[in-house]
Amino acid sequence: MKKVILSLLLLGTILILGMFLSRHEVVELKKAKTAYLGSNDAKVIVYDENYKEAKELYRGTKVEYYNNKIVDERTNQELVEIKVDNQTYFVKAENLVEDYNQVVYEKQLYVRTTTTVYKKADSSEILGCIKKGEVVDIIGFDKLTDGFAPKYKIIYNNSEGFVYSKYLVHTKEESMKNYDEDDSYQIHVKRTNTQGGGDAASLDFYPYEKAKFEENKMPEKVKSLYLNAGVIKDVDEYIELAKKTDINAFVVDIKDNTAPAYKSKIMEKYSKTNFNHAINSFDDYKLAIKKLKENGFYVIGRITVFKDSYYVTDHPESAIADTNGNPYKHNGSYWPSAYNRDVWQFNVELAKEAVTEMGFHEIQFDYVRFPDRTYALEREGKMNLKNTYNETKAQAIQTFLMYACDQIHEVGAYVAADVFGETAHNYVTGYGQYWGAISNVVDVISAMPYPDHFGAYEYGIHQIVWTVPYKLLYAWGNEYASKRQQEIPTPAIVRTWIQAYNTVREPYIIYDHIKIKEQMNALEDAGLTGGVMTWNASSSFTKYKEIMPAFKKE
Repeated sequence: MKKVILSLLLLGTILILGMFLSRHEVVELKKAKTAYLGSNDAKVIVYDENYKEAKELYRGTKVEYYNNKIVDERTNQELVEIKVDNQTYFVKAENLVEDYNQVVYEKQLYVRTTTTVYKKADSSEILGCIKKGEVVDIIGFDKLTDGFAPKYKIIYNNSEGFVYSKYLVHTKEESMKNYDEDDSYQIHVKRTNTQGGGDAASLDFYPYEKAKFEENKMPEKVKSLYLNAGVIKDVDEYIELAKKTDINAFVVDIKDNTAPAYKSKIMEKYSKTNFNHAINSFDDYKLAIKKLKENGFYVIGRITVFKDSYYVTDHPESAIADTNGNPYKHNGSYWPSAYNRDVWQFNVELAKEAVTEMGFHEIQFDYVRFPDRTYALEREGKMNLKNTYNETKAQAIQTFLMYACDQIHEVGAYVAADVFGETAHNYVTGYGQYWGAISNVVDVISAMPYPDHFGAYEYGIHQIVWTVPYKLLYAWGNEYASKRQQEIPTPAIVRTWIQAYNTVREPYIIYDHIKIKEQMNALEDAGLTGGVMTWNASSSFTKYKEIMPAFKKE
């Protein structure tokens, strides 16, 4: 009886093996080796012994393989047996490599929007830029996250560099497309170069995933006081004042033009003149920021970018120049060109230091623009902006902010950009600010619609507008800023600067807590609900104390 059973088992085994071999040819059997899954996609399909899809594994997954190859007669596809986590699968032979550095198969990709090329994967140092539609030769990657390569290693002008993969696509045709060409993109196409800032159609409106950090929660509605570098030594009294109100944040200067806030190591490296003129020591400044955070305030660091006389002193080659090649002085200050990548790097490195060393929750870039009222000088050839990469002004500003967001998000902080109130109008400004291009990229957009900066009878208001701030800011917010937000797929939070100083034009108006509240109510009623920041250049404690009733706790 036992012999019969054994015979039947052997016969069954032979039949099963025969059925398997009728569909697959076993090529060879060898000892297990180590390999990795490779592909031109983040995931690789693996199969069961019947050549049915079993699951997807991440590119770069380490496997054992046995050179046990089978060929499916239906597809003539060669498969190799692998083992992952003690499970056996088969994978296409083309998806196995023995060198981990070869798991990314992409060889050429195309740029869908002008993008920065970095010298190193882990640094902000800029090698150059690549324009929309250009081809990129891929030679490697920095790292893999769930099979996805955040940055590719490329060849750029006979050098090795790195680019963010999110700005690359697979075909030339795909790279030349613009987001939503048949719908909202047409709004931007109609806005041509009338002011000297460039065409809106040349800017990038692809959806951007906004940053969200679990350990860095941004208040839903920010109400903030501004502190310049000179008053940070008195931070305790500002904290006590704010704690009695619903103020929940402070904007604190890191670098204002000719007023660097502290002896930054980055300033010492890139701009000794800024370092030497620093108002506070590194340790005193750090203690002040620590106190703000310990008292529960959200802390925003303000950096003026392209208005920096001290940086120009150290690097005159970076400056916008006059006809003699000397730095051009505009309204009493020197301006590094917004086309200059060394200027970009200095300011972003300064921002990253402020986040990692001082603990800022957010970086706010001010003067992210070219000098205003200079278009005539440019047309007459009296000003050299040093446009190395043949960009429009608006392209340079947007690309800088893309670069800044990519770098600063990596250290866990949000990015805001200040813009003129005029930027909410439906054209590209002469100084390179275009609402849609900026709001689509940054986390927070902060306009500065100070009532006494407007013409006396703006928006058809039949009263001098700074005497009726509610009417003015409601018109500005409802008819302009809110509409600009609707023209892009991923708009930023709108957090607006409000006037917290008495007007400097006749009729002179005292901006007390009533006028502050009028501005706040107007913005809320216009749908701009991200909060406000009080602009008072001197950070006057007396003025802040005067307007505090506007921020009484509800």
